[in-house]
Amino acid sequence: MTGTVVTRPDRLAQGVCDPLVLGRHGVARMTARQAIGVLRDEGIAEARKGAGVFVRAFRPLRRRGIQRLARDQWGSGRSIWSADIESRALEVDQVSVSEETAPAHVSAVLDLAAEDAVCVRRRRFVLDGKPVLLTTSYLPLSLVAGSAITQEDTGPGGTYARLAELGYEPVHFREEIRSRMPLPDELTQLSMAPGTPVILICRTAFTDEGRPVELNEMTLDAASYVLEYDFDANPKPTSRNPDTAPPDPCSADIQR
Repeated sequence: MTGTVVTRPDRLAQGVCDPLVLGRHGVARMTARQAIGVLRDEGIAEARKGAGVFVRAFRPLRRRGIQRLARDQWGSGRSIWSADIESRALEVDQVSVSEETAPAHVSAVLDLAAEDAVCVRRRRFVLDGKPVLLTTSYLPLSLVAGSAITQEDTGPGGTYARLAELGYEPVHFREEIRSRMPLPDELTQLSMAPGTPVILICRTAFTDEGRPVELNEMTLDAASYVLEYDFDANPKPTSRNPDTAPPDPCSADIQR
């Protein structure tokens, strides 16, 4: 059936007993059912109610983890997404900004007191009409209160450009990547096929003095992404102590 996916970028089957599957591939109904299920779980095929099973038309996004966070990117007023999407259509169709008491795991990562407030930015990103990413970003309210970061539109270069203007330029980033099956609300929000996992990326941004200024928790549709990391073999040293174990920004997600 892999050959079918490559040569027929349209309908794979009307049902598990479709002659296209049973006849062309010479398999039993149960085998066809299992094969279609595997293709759906891998994000290669998708079921459309009342129409059949089709090759998934969405082209996975190549997320360039190093280049997108370079200062040349956001420092020149460009979105960090412009390093990834080329000429594809990106939309933030859901955005909310609020002031909240920092959850315990956020306080630990951002080195805040128990009752300190944070600016929380929640967004959903849609690429070529397909929801691909949910993000929740936490920033110390004491640093960003009254700035464009507390608005829905943060302006050219986004949050990192505004942090730099406030004197808290991020110069170092740490990302932790994990995977699990989606929660029910994530399955709905990302319009995912059953059986597809999500990728969790927790990113912390630091100033030159090693101060954490943002924690960004991202949930990605795994079938919609390729994660690319292109870096030198001898990276420049940072001001952070590599022997000091940082708080785990993903611990709250594991406990869920």
